[in-house]
Amino acid sequence: MRAPEYKTGTELNDSRSPSDWVARSLRSVWHPCTQMQHHETVPLIPVSHGRGPWLVDTQGREYLDGISSWWVNLFGHANPRINAALKDQLDRLEHAMLAGFTHAPVVELSERLSALTGGVLGHCFYASDGASAVEIALKMSFHYWRNSGQGQKQEFVCLAGSYHGETIGALAVTDVALFRDAYGPLIQRAHVVASPDARLAREGESAADVARRAAAALETLLQERAGQIAAVIVEPLVQCATGMAMHDPEYLRLVRALCDQYEVHLLADEIAVGCGRTGSFFACEQAGIWPDFLCLSKGISGGYLPLSLVMTRDAIYQAFYDPDVTRGFLHSHSYTGNPLACRAALATLDIFAQDDVLNTNRARAHQLTQALLPLATDARVRHFRHQGMIWAFDAVVDEPERAATFSRRFFTAALQRGLLLRPIARTVYLMPPYVLDDAEIALIADRTRATFEEVMA
Repeated sequence: MRAPEYKTGTELNDSRSPSDWVARSLRSVWHPCTQMQHHETVPLIPVSHGRGPWLVDTQGREYLDGISSWWVNLFGHANPRINAALKDQLDRLEHAMLAGFTHAPVVELSERLSALTGGVLGHCFYASDGASAVEIALKMSFHYWRNSGQGQKQEFVCLAGSYHGETIGALAVTDVALFRDAYGPLIQRAHVVASPDARLAREGESAADVARRAAAALETLLQERAGQIAAVIVEPLVQCATGMAMHDPEYLRLVRALCDQYEVHLLADEIAVGCGRTGSFFACEQAGIWPDFLCLSKGISGGYLPLSLVMTRDAIYQAFYDPDVTRGFLHSHSYTGNPLACRAALATLDIFAQDDVLNTNRARAHQLTQALLPLATDARVRHFRHQGMIWAFDAVVDEPERAATFSRRFFTAALQRGLLLRPIARTVYLMPPYVLDDAEIALIADRTRATFEEVMA
């Protein structure tokens, strides 16, 4: 059943066509992660509304959202249960400052998330976006060591190819040249250690062997610099923005042990990989470990409103609990713990609990993996891989000019087939919402294969 058409307030007062406001957008809106000149040849899609895993443009064309609108939309667009929760909250409280005040949604959300860790991570600090959460965790770690009399521990460690955000502090632990290099003079660089990316396996090595080799490289650094290192930051199981680099859980177990041994914090960036994306609610669960800091964002609000948070242990919280104001964590955002965003997150947790989402996703994942198998065996594909509700493969494109434009050409060709996919360089990946039915699973696989054939021809 097609969702009803509707007009926004702007459209009601503006008789100009959608193509006109696309042109106006190009004049007035600076779009993210975009070379704006490319939109001279690749037009913007004017979105009218969404329903389930579909986005619909102003001409009625439908696009299957194969990447959950940048990995945030877990339970479909215009989800009726999240909508109802937000409508109810809107009549109660839209926002109140969280300094000196509190409210029911932020308290309940903090308690429920802590319970999901068995109480290990018992304190939540809120912000609005993933990069902010990373910066909060980095600052908390740095400040913890200073409060604990070890102010020399000021350095951080990240993985090769890691991505943790694009604000200045987050760029310090991001190892993607495209995002980092232009701002190099502003950044205090972190130590970069080997990635456990299973694609780096040598002949005869397993993914666990790669994990052990990468952990050994980290230990070498810790042996030399542990007295100056505050924390190691890891994106558990999947390094997303570097091309969906997947690794064995053994790496997390080894890093947790090393951090304990050398008295260094472990910071888990679960902004993209948490909330069920890798198969468990928290990715760290699959390794049987908990970090010292855990960052969440993206899917935690169901893709509705900006929300991020850092979860941490009581021992860290207690290091800031003091009459001296300077020992407190004096970090703030105007919309910290926004009640509407927290209520959306609570509705999201309700859906996880009521619909047995994690088990249902296992069945969906098996079905989509089977539908994608023709790509896995294609000679033009390398490293077909899958983790939870993430699929990825690397296209074999040797010509430099074709390789440089592969992502844009694939994105455009997929849109022409009514499919939203946005490759990372030559890595094609799927991160769809958790609401695909059988027909949509078949459709996303068929359209992905057809797009690949066209772009590789």
